[in-house]
Amino acid sequence: MNVELKNRKREFRRITVKIGSNVVTMDDGSLNTWRISRIVEDIATLYRNGIEVILVTSGAVAAGRAEISPSRKTNIVEAKQILAAVGQVKLMGSYQYLFGKYGIPAGQVLATKESFMDRRHYLNMKNCILAMLENNVIPVVNENDTISVNELMFTDNDELSCLISSMMDCSALFILTNVDGIYTGLPGDDGTELIRKIEPDSKGIEQYIFSFRSEFGRGGMHTKYSSARKLSSEGINVFIANGLRDSIVTDIIRGKEVPCTHFIPSPEKRNGVKKWIAHSQHFARGSVFVNTGAREALLGPKASSLLLVGVTRIEGYFEKGDIIRIADEEGNWLGLGKSEFDSEKARENIGKKNPKPLVHYHYLVLNERSGVETAI
Repeated sequence: MNVELKNRKREFRRITVKIGSNVVTMDDGSLNTWRISRIVEDIATLYRNGIEVILVTSGAVAAGRAEISPSRKTNIVEAKQILAAVGQVKLMGSYQYLFGKYGIPAGQVLATKESFMDRRHYLNMKNCILAMLENNVIPVVNENDTISVNELMFTDNDELSCLISSMMDCSALFILTNVDGIYTGLPGDDGTELIRKIEPDSKGIEQYIFSFRSEFGRGGMHTKYSSARKLSSEGINVFIANGLRDSIVTDIIRGKEVPCTHFIPSPEKRNGVKKWIAHSQHFARGSVFVNTGAREALLGPKASSLLLVGVTRIEGYFEKGDIIRIADEEGNWLGLGKSEFDSEKARENIGKKNPKPLVHYHYLVLNERSGVETAI
């Protein structure tokens, strides 16, 4: 057992490693098997030293492009589904073969947004991955692109990796891309520097985020930054690093001075239910708007539930138990919560004093930047 890794095992007991499309694919869209093998070797080192690893990988659609060319009659959505179906088999086969060389079993987990929308489905997925880890199987997670289209798609696998890391109570998430991290300008330009640490209270970082995307991926540095910022606010370390560098994950865990951007975790931690709610913004079924009194109560120092007497209007349709957005009368997003009423009953009781809250504070997560972002 490696002494350096053994000493860091408590701090990095369970991690997620996310690999972007621009790391696992060549310029022509074919799989970069050599690079994948180097990353697998890195993960195998961690595995042998008792660190649990969950792998979130991109590359299925890109791998499919190298295997098949859909006919011109096939529309864009169907073409992507075909590419994903063909490419996913090749991608998973590569991981099984490469991990197998180290005697490590790997299992596939395909996820959609719907897997996280319902609390029961969420817990089923969590229990499945937990059972795989307990049986020394490396979970290889990817979005199920064969059925995830339009509104059912994740922004990209950065979002998926954050959801997995939060759900599985990971110590850290490593987002591997083709650059060393977030820079103060375009990498390579004079005066541009790598931002090595982002503290929980760091401000103004958004000005350095550029919107361009890789050829084969859906996301960009903006989604990496926003996902990492949210996850680090839950007390989880996040590293954006260059997956084209050998042994990058083990080097970071060992404490070596390697180029990367480290999002320092907040000291505050959320419980399991609140973690689920915190990542449910895109799954919310409706919006409720509250008056000034309710806003001040929710944002005050004392934990407070949302009462119907403070609600001024409701938009959308939702059932009891659904996640809803909460905003003030100006549309500023205040937070998310699990509703104790369906939308019809809630509308009937708007402004009325009711002993049962619309959202109990045990199922309420407030936006840390309340008053800055808009809900609608």
